[in-house]
Amino acid sequence: MKLAIRDLEIGFGDRRVVELAELDVAAGEIVGLVGESGSGKSITALAVLGLAEAAGARVTGSIELDGRELIGAPPSQLREIRGSRIAMIFQHPVSAFNPVFRVGEIFLRALRLHGASRAKAVERARSALAEVLLPYELLNRYPHQLSGGQAQRVAVALAVALRAEVLIADEATSALDVTVQAEIVELLARLRELEGIAILFISHDLAVVGQLCDRVAVMREGRIVETGRTERVLHAPQDPYTRELIAAVPRITAGRTA
Repeated sequence: MKLAIRDLEIGFGDRRVVELAELDVAAGEIVGLVGESGSGKSITALAVLGLAEAAGARVTGSIELDGRELIGAPPSQLREIRGSRIAMIFQHPVSAFNPVFRVGEIFLRALRLHGASRAKAVERARSALAEVLLPYELLNRYPHQLSGGQAQRVAVALAVALRAEVLIADEATSALDVTVQAEIVELLARLRELEGIAILFISHDLAVVGQLCDRVAVMREGRIVETGRTERVLHAPQDPYTRELIAAVPRITAGRTA
């Protein structure tokens, strides 16, 4: 098992926002984590990266990467793991990049931080951009000069260049138009096939989850209320909340949106 979460509790002061009993993501597997806004999906992702405490959260339980416990690990170990073993792409990647650095500088700084020589960093950046079907010339641009789809591809390319084993995609397609959204979904599926990377795909878009994910976990008020193979959960949901989520998805019927 690549990523294993057990008895995870996240709180702010006296308020507990996440009580997650169990969530696993195996190597080469894409697992969807779905639920409405405020259900605890994003703070769970930050906890995996060891960043929830920086937001003022209290985190207990167990998060293991290949059997290595991350909760309570020294900051130096977490810095080593972030990027090189676990990477994350955000809903608005442009705002996650440092705006004063060109894309190439962002790659170089990240790769050098994890031990690559300058020459090796340039080579890996070039190769990673090619893998996500972006031209090498994009490295000369600033983040604000990228389109939404290009920015998401650059974020994925950075994870590829760092050779991350786990990729957390937090609402990575929700801010994109339908065409670009489809391109990102295809890219993530291809990345799983080529690299065997484990992906935790956080989304409220059940249509995208249905296209991409092998399994899905449904989160409500910080708890997993249903989990299983994606086809089974989306077509034969057991929990009333899951049925409500699916019923809320707009459908085209008789020439109009239902």
